[in-house]
Amino acid sequence: MSNCVSVVLSQNGWSVTYTTQSICTLKGSTVEMSCSYTYPSGTVTSTFWFTKKYDVEIYVNLRNDPNYNGRVTYRSEKTNGHTLKITDLRESDSAEYKFRFITVQTGGKYCGYPGVTLSVTGLQVKLTVGFWYNTLTCSTTCTLTDNPTYIWYKNGHKVKEDTSSLYSDSFSDTDRYSCAVKGHEDLHSLAVCKNCWIVTYTHQSICALKGSTVDISCSYTYPIDHEIKTTFWFTKWESDMDPEDLSSVPGYEGHIEYLGDKKSEGTLRITDLRLSDSAEYRFRLITSGEKFAGSPVSLTVTGNLSHICYGDHITTTQPVMSHEACQIPRDRLVTIISLLQAQMLLMVVSSLSNCLVLSNILSL
Repeated sequence: MSNCVSVVLSQNGWSVTYTTQSICTLKGSTVEMSCSYTYPSGTVTSTFWFTKKYDVEIYVNLRNDPNYNGRVTYRSEKTNGHTLKITDLRESDSAEYKFRFITVQTGGKYCGYPGVTLSVTGLQVKLTVGFWYNTLTCSTTCTLTDNPTYIWYKNGHKVKEDTSSLYSDSFSDTDRYSCAVKGHEDLHSLAVCKNCWIVTYTHQSICALKGSTVDISCSYTYPIDHEIKTTFWFTKWESDMDPEDLSSVPGYEGHIEYLGDKKSEGTLRITDLRLSDSAEYRFRLITSGEKFAGSPVSLTVTGNLSHICYGDHITTTQPVMSHEACQIPRDRLVTIISLLQAQMLLMVVSSLSNCLVLSNILSL
């Protein structure tokens, strides 16, 4: 038995049974999919989940798929059970997930089809303007599993909790509303308002190493009756002129990339960072009715490293060729150090207190 066969056709003792056939859940959350399986005899040598298949017998194990790097774990149960766990879900993870197992028996390969259909959605607040009251809807692209409870926020403060996705209220043009699902309050929607402008950056200050890649990200809100015409990033703005789109500035071609959904999220990706990239970056949006720019995000690019000092939450690096300290998140720097050590480019020669002294003064 070597083909993918529907779970309803348990053939000759081979079967895969999923605990559910479809799941709708939130972007950024964690999901688990489970199944049980049977086979006539022999020993199971391999178990995995997949969404992609090439040719007849080439299945891409999710743990080997770069799109799921670091986000997938498997858990085997004693009684022929298996669970797939995916963290930090993305909308691109929406797919049909199937389980496959291989035994020592000749031709003993089997997968359950159809699998589990996963739909990943974000939350979006839609506004219907009425004469006395306005109605807000906490909208999703699929029906969330397990009958969720919705939480509403007004100007950042919780105002209502209900099983209904609708909320009616009278509010001013500048009142901001957002929604979340109970149990996932950290995954709330972007705020909407009748007439307000907001640009919120993921980080207000960023430190990165020369030669690396950095993402500067933001979310933005604009009047609900406006339509986005264009968005871009810039660094310089003369008071009597419009700022120049960074993508058209000499020296940035092939060096930057704009990412985001073009509706409420924007990201500036800068690759192969140079010391000269240290600057204040701002996001600008132009709608059908007006123009707006967010406050600056400060990017500091550091080159040579000689000391790495570990604090409670931040790793502080002291650049040899700079007069300013630069703070790099611990996890990012630890990854860089491990990579350099693996490449025999760096060697830690001593550890004093909470600081590491590095050999080889490197220009990274």
